[in-house]
Amino acid sequence: MFQTLIIRLSSMGDIIHNFPALSDLARHRPDISIDWVVEEGFAALPALHPAVRTVIPTALRRWRKAPLQSKAEFLNFRSQLRHCQYDLILDSQGLIKSAFIAKQALGPISGYDKASAREGLASLAYQNTYPVSPNQHAITRNRQLSAQAFNYTIDDNIVYGLSVPKLDLAWRPAHYAVLLSATSRSDKEWAEENWIALGKRLEAMGICSVLPWGNTLEQERSQRLATAIPHAVCPPRMSLKEAASLLASSQVVVGVDTGLAHLAAAVAVPVIAIFCASDPQLTGVLASSYAVNLGSNGAPPSLESVWQATLDGMK
Repeated sequence: MFQTLIIRLSSMGDIIHNFPALSDLARHRPDISIDWVVEEGFAALPALHPAVRTVIPTALRRWRKAPLQSKAEFLNFRSQLRHCQYDLILDSQGLIKSAFIAKQALGPISGYDKASAREGLASLAYQNTYPVSPNQHAITRNRQLSAQAFNYTIDDNIVYGLSVPKLDLAWRPAHYAVLLSATSRSDKEWAEENWIALGKRLEAMGICSVLPWGNTLEQERSQRLATAIPHAVCPPRMSLKEAASLLASSQVVVGVDTGLAHLAAAVAVPVIAIFCASDPQLTGVLASSYAVNLGSNGAPPSLESVWQATLDGMK
């Protein structure tokens, strides 16, 4: 069995963008056993892919804040990384921190060349480097890197390949849409009156709105919106596994530029991604199923364009 280690630490969207490359690899090289190193907060995501044998969590973000106190924990992590000799270690993130993690494992490292990596100095840690144009969607870049490293050819079909459990969420409505109003930056937000109008139109069709959240401010927004939208649900805090299950059973997902919108594309439900302060060309939702990007930096989409895309996704 060919032993492989994938280094993709964060963020949620970056991790999800690596799944199609993993599906390609599993399909073209069924002889490969795959482990994945990821930041501890996202460890549930690689576990959703059946090709991943072992998920190895790292806490690099936390360790850097208190290096002396974290020494023993880091040494335990490195010991886990070295439980076997890898035939190939692939750093698909191309950052100095991901290259550092790759160097802790045993085996030859492959990654982007200096001109292709997000941080060119990371390429100095690799034994094998490959050119991949940065002017492509992140999913395409990941697939091309993996194809070169493992010597196979990719096609146009995007397969995320996730296996999402059907969890019993007692509060989940029978027929619902997921509205992802929460994002990491205020300039990426879509106007609350648009969410309310969208939710009311869905409710008129017999579809409840579910409004997930991740922190206190986001919870307050979700509660405001749920109060204004008839029969809408502001759910309890969810784990990533629960969020994946919620998305996978929804009729449609509408969301701002956030990791959960990419997870919706990965579980193959119709998804409309709203861009208000960033451009979707390189990191928008992308799937072989229904996935639409609307808006751009400084030009948020109108309610009518989002509503039409929502109707098209539910056909």
